[in-house]
Amino acid sequence: MFGGLIKSVGKSLVKQGLDIVNETLDKTLNQGGGGADANSGLQSSIPIPGLSSALESFGGGAAGFGFGGLLGGLIQNVIASSGGGEGGEGGLLDSLTKLVVEKAGPTVLPPSFNYNRGKVDVCYLGHTHKACPVMLIDPPSAGDLRVWIDEHARPIPGKSKSSPQDYEKIKEDCLAEGKLFEDPSFPAEDCSLFYSKRPFRRFRWLRPHEICSDPQFVVDDASRFDIQQGELGDCWLLAAMANLTINPVLFKRIVPDDQSFDDGEYAGIFHFRFWQYGQWVDVVIDDKLPTYNGKLVYLQSQEKNEFWSALLEKAYAKLHGSYEALKGGTTSEAMEDFTGGVAEMYELNNADMSLFKIMVKSFERSSLMSCAIEPDPNVVEAETAVGLIKGHAYSITDVRLISIQTPRVSGKIPMVRIRNPWGNEAEWNGAWSDKSPEWQYIPDEEKESIGLTFNTDGEFWMSFKDYKKYFSRMEIVHLSPEIYDEVVEDEECKKKWELNSFEGAWVRGATAGGCRNNLQTFWTNPQFRMTLEDCDEDEDDKCTLIVSLMQKNRRSQRKAGLDLLTIGFAIYAINDPDNAPKPLDVRFFKYNASVARSPAFINLREVCARFKLPPGTYCLVPSTFDRGEEGEFIIRVFTEKSNSMQENDAELGYDDSGEQMPEDDGDEDDGELSINSSVRDVFKQISGEDSEVDWQELQQALDIVMKQEFDFEGFSKDTCRSMIAMLDVDHSGRLGYEEFRKLWSNIVTLKGIFKEYDADESGTLSTMELRSALAAAGYRVNFKILNALVLRYGNKQGSLSFDDYLMCAIKLKNMIELYQQKDPMNTRRATFTLDEWVEKTLYS
Repeated sequence: MFGGLIKSVGKSLVKQGLDIVNETLDKTLNQGGGGADANSGLQSSIPIPGLSSALESFGGGAAGFGFGGLLGGLIQNVIASSGGGEGGEGGLLDSLTKLVVEKAGPTVLPPSFNYNRGKVDVCYLGHTHKACPVMLIDPPSAGDLRVWIDEHARPIPGKSKSSPQDYEKIKEDCLAEGKLFEDPSFPAEDCSLFYSKRPFRRFRWLRPHEICSDPQFVVDDASRFDIQQGELGDCWLLAAMANLTINPVLFKRIVPDDQSFDDGEYAGIFHFRFWQYGQWVDVVIDDKLPTYNGKLVYLQSQEKNEFWSALLEKAYAKLHGSYEALKGGTTSEAMEDFTGGVAEMYELNNADMSLFKIMVKSFERSSLMSCAIEPDPNVVEAETAVGLIKGHAYSITDVRLISIQTPRVSGKIPMVRIRNPWGNEAEWNGAWSDKSPEWQYIPDEEKESIGLTFNTDGEFWMSFKDYKKYFSRMEIVHLSPEIYDEVVEDEECKKKWELNSFEGAWVRGATAGGCRNNLQTFWTNPQFRMTLEDCDEDEDDKCTLIVSLMQKNRRSQRKAGLDLLTIGFAIYAINDPDNAPKPLDVRFFKYNASVARSPAFINLREVCARFKLPPGTYCLVPSTFDRGEEGEFIIRVFTEKSNSMQENDAELGYDDSGEQMPEDDGDEDDGELSINSSVRDVFKQISGEDSEVDWQELQQALDIVMKQEFDFEGFSKDTCRSMIAMLDVDHSGRLGYEEFRKLWSNIVTLKGIFKEYDADESGTLSTMELRSALAAAGYRVNFKILNALVLRYGNKQGSLSFDDYLMCAIKLKNMIELYQQKDPMNTRRATFTLDEWVEKTLYS
């Protein structure tokens, strides 16, 4: 009963709101505010004065949908999902989309546009809010609203790209104007705190000088004591920040030292740097922090006037969209964002000497290593009998084999040097601890070479045997080559990882083939070919590689209801690389097993694994577990020695060697047109007095002929114009007989191929078969082009009509031939003037 009442209220509000929007649109368009020309394609964005106030009327409040508490949430959900009155089956978003498109036509997309069936970006006064199920948040009290809509757009899912803020310029402008910076892209509002709910109490955003009398960015040196968790469940981030304070060079890269609260320098603006999927981004924020009763709500320092850690947390929250987006994660995720490296986790209870070898190589490459003991649930940082602290992060500062000489034996013992960040007397007190008797068996020159000291500094040595006995787990973060060069200054000691990195996407209907369980579609996943040539310096004649598969932007998309995908990868040996198809086809995967794979398919941001493989050529296939799941990813391969890696894909092109011009017997037939009519008959019946065919005459002929073959509405104006443009050398908009003859041959060939791949005779072609159907017509397309074609011409059911398939093939051929005209030597490079590029691409 209650649910029915809520649904009724929601539908009523939707209808009332749409009526207001409808009236506003009518007034705007009648006043010449915009509109779609019958002959135009995409139209410029249309300003709609007063639409923001009209949208406010949905909730009757000053903040969009102005309902509070549980009732408000229920009504908002109903508005998002209920029928849009007479406007159609969808909720408010679908109805608003249809309404604006009907009134104003499709419109041009802004750079930050991110549309995925039923969701629209609503942009005003330079600020963007997503019209997601949460609906509009805090519309402006004044000013025009501007709506951009494209009813057909469905780009590769991913994070919206916005222009970066220039820290230096903004700071300079604020100092010159004597004002404090306020960040419009991460406002001091509730939407920056939560995306799924309203705050349970009212927070105040205060600047540090409003919280204490003498704010400082860093007090003395940064340390783990500067990091105390607040009410947010982001301990994973805090642990990584504590590790960051151990390395001053990395700390300075993430937390630039060109900022402070000093007079003459302070402008209320700060910035921090993070690695994000292959590039470093500078995140600019203002220094307004959420407080309650004058105290910080989230992360804070033990020093009440120190704010670097709270501001770093805010910058990381902005990077991901809100503070709430930081709930739940792993330390390795944050460490990778701090270093651009890749993280490995090891449980030490079953470790053997192979792990020690990994640690030695990691130390040689300046990897960041830390270890910890399982915490005591009843005691915070409880001290054990051997002097170690439970639940406490230790850093590993050296790993080596140390020479030992006893009266009875001599040799080398595997040792690990560990440091307690507290830097005090809380140290290991077992064998090989400071001043323990075991050190008398180490030669003096060996002690000197390892820099042995017995200071009360929190640093101590342990045997590897005791290390794996008393510690529970270890984390290794391997640095990317660019960061390694900053951290390691001694050129002679440099041993760094070699890195290959590629970005890609799984697109439904094109490259989202799922795991190997889906044999028929698995081959459609993106593929990457690796060639391992040089073996490691070990004696096993194998190559070490660490493979990292990371899905992109899922944390920041939580507010849109997108959870982490279940991902993994497999590696296959290519025994005959010169003759293997590109990409590997379904037959290959049917008869060849993987030689290595990720430990499991799991819904984490990153899946990472280490392998040792013999030299050779391999194919790496990243995938989601289920087919049809969309997302972006970055895949990285770290190796000890240099290797080559590339996309295992076809080279874009078109082979017309198989084209055959139809024979024309010259007989005339005045009967009804059909696919079996001679080319000359078709041309004679549709061409005008000028003996040429324009797009309207072509459309008429195609509709008559193809409607005998397919059940569809007919060919669009755009398709017919593109077919004319493909062969219209003189840009007259018409084709003579020889040009038409060639075009008709292409149409007949494509029709036959479409019929062949339309296995169920439904009159549509599955987008998963598009690549094969294009290949049969002589086209070679790679994964990126295939994704673009599916997104442009496919529908949400994952199919193409014959009209779409024909348009896809014709357009692709047009673009390839246009390029080849400028690249006659096939150098894969071409130069166009701006005039040439605009003219050619617009007309084609």
